[in-house]
Amino acid sequence: MKVYSYSQARQRLAELLNNASREGEVEIRRRDGQAFIVRPTASAGSPLDVPGVSTSLSREEIVGLVRESRRSAQRFPKKKASPDARSQPARKRGPRPGH
Repeated sequence: MKVYSYSQARQRLAELLNNASREGEVEIRRRDGQAFIVRPTASAGSPLDVPGVSTSLSREEIVGLVRESRRSAQRFPKKKASPDARSQPARKRGPRPGH
């Protein structure tokens, strides 16, 4: 890890940041002994930012496949889950004997 004095860090800020980017972090030391670490932050990219896929399909073929998959979904709807016993209304009970 590269170590800079406070004065060097002020004079060579661009170099310091480039070294931090390359090496992961750099240290800046003051005369009084305090030390500071400078490291790059992770870039916050979008989870939807994915590279494209190259295919030999035409636009019409892709649209046709999407439409076909939608028709299949309509022909074969998902089965609904049976209702949970807790979601059914409570049964009313008559008076208990002896009360």
